[in-house]
Amino acid sequence: MLEGLVATLEICCRTGIIDPLTVIPPSDMIASMIDHVGSGELDESIVNTFSTIALAFVLAIGCGTLAGALVHRSSRLRDVADPLLASYYSVPTFIFYPLLVALLGLGKAPLVVLGVLSAAPAVMISTLSGLDSVSPVLLKLARVHRLSPARTLWWIVLPAALPRLFSGFKLALSYALIGVIAGEFLLSGTGLGYAISFAYQSFDNRAMYGLIVLVLGIATLLNTSLRYYSQRMLKRWTR
Repeated sequence: MLEGLVATLEICCRTGIIDPLTVIPPSDMIASMIDHVGSGELDESIVNTFSTIALAFVLAIGCGTLAGALVHRSSRLRDVADPLLASYYSVPTFIFYPLLVALLGLGKAPLVVLGVLSAAPAVMISTLSGLDSVSPVLLKLARVHRLSPARTLWWIVLPAALPRLFSGFKLALSYALIGVIAGEFLLSGTGLGYAISFAYQSFDNRAMYGLIVLVLGIATLLNTSLRYYSQRMLKRWTR
């Protein structure tokens, strides 16, 4: 399916059905990506962008999981948090970037906070869903066998909640990537988002599409790696 769409786009661009000022052929996009990566001019941008995404992702997992566990323990907090989480993504979080710049200054800090704000709620939702999925019978069994809280968490709660937790982690990676690159695109002076914005404003379609393909490729690789790791972890916990 995807190969057919790419081939169709290639043919339409090569035959002039699609204006090259609008979209360039996919083969030229890949060639542009290879040229930019091979030249080394994007090394610093790649490191800046994906180190920021990694930091935001890790913080979102830690903060979101902890917050979800705390909310799950309190019915009053749950009543307050559920409507907020349900409507959270109706507002684009990157509108807060100018405020974050005013508070934290230019640099990596506001981008990290933006990534955490984008990703942490997804982790909270998956944590709440995962803890809700733990059967009360299993928890009763743990009490009957007088398991300690640590063993109950390790042997019962985590194996039961892990599938939903990893679903939240995969969403968090996507949201962190979107939040950071959108912040770079709008107001930052470094990173791949800024490089795409600069190429767009300079009418350099070849560079712009090459950078877009690079971001898509790395994002796909990261999501595939996380999916593979989650499947291995689930198999281990099942055993």
